Amino acid sequence: MNDAMNTTMNAASNDANNDASKKPGKIMLVGIGPGSNDHLTARARAAIAEADTIIGYVTYIRLVTDLIEGKEIIKKSMTEELDRAIEAYERAKQGKKVALVSSGDAGVYGMAGPTFEVLFQAGWTPDSAIEVEIVPGASALNTCAALVGAPLTHDFCAISLSDLLTPWPVIARRLNAAADADFVVALYNPKSGRRTRQIQEARRLFLAHRRPDTPVAIVKSAYRPKQRIEFTTLDKMTECDIGMLSTVLIGNSSTFVRDGLMVTPRGYASKYDVESGGTHAGEQAGRSLSTGLNGWLETIRSSGKTPDELATQYGLPASYIAETLAAETMAENPAENPETDQENDGENAAGAST
Repeated sequence: MNDAMNTTMNAASNDANNDASKKPGKIMLVGIGPGSNDHLTARARAAIAEADTIIGYVTYIRLVTDLIEGKEIIKKSMTEELDRAIEAYERAKQGKKVALVSSGDAGVYGMAGPTFEVLFQAGWTPDSAIEVEIVPGASALNTCAALVGAPLTHDFCAISLSDLLTPWPVIARRLNAAADADFVVALYNPKSGRRTRQIQEARRLFLAHRRPDTPVAIVKSAYRPKQRIEFTTLDKMTECDIGMLSTVLIGNSSTFVRDGLMVTPRGYASKYDVESGGTHAGEQAGRSLSTGLNGWLETIRSSGKTPDELATQYGLPASYIAETLAAETMAENPAENPETDQENDGENAAGAST
């Protein structure tokens, strides 16, 4: 594929602007959402209608069949992402408007990245005659979350378990870091016919940091005819039906399941009395928690502990804690820090109040 790509790109860069009279084409990277037309955005629908040519993975093409009658259709298989991007560029050079479709959002594990790689290698720039538009769509992350409740109300991240393009040690480090940092995690591409062990390894890494009964939701074929939702726990999730059309949502230490809904609290109960709406002792509405940055700095400064001891206690690098304590010391002694007045004046001039 690399030789074919280089040949195409060399030819493309030589003749991209040879015919000045030809009407410039356009590439629209269209996220079609989870797969149902009800969740296709108005702009995505308009972009598909506007296009002369539709290019995409065969499954994605099938999801928009009723919108593409009479258009040139180019279907590609899985792993042919670069071929799709090259086809889109070739058609755009011919003056055609091309809709390159991705499920979910084109910029989330979609075709936006590969397409820009191909375009940049061809010498394309945003000032070139061929326009590129990214049409956002609802990704699996938030569409699956909507089906199971509110699992993403606090910090979260997405990690793909596909090692077709990413070395496993890189994936494993990301899984371990996310598990240790208590993120809610959405696992993309969790399992395929040939990749069956990755989800087991992900479970193993998470169990080193999370309780076995941590809530997990598995959503397969979201908003499609064969949609399936299953609630389980971290220790039992590999016993469930998981495939390439599945998204696995792993809760954090606060996530719970109640009445068929998976919910991750935002943290209001840490500051407010949920029934009365009033704040807890020591807390102020609209201000950082007493355990926020300023409160934490006061705690570690008065603890009498070394940076190494604090690093063990809080799971943070000792170098970070040492530098933070040193910065606090300098802030207390402005004569030793000639930049202090300038920084404070800038902050005050900006009207910072919190």
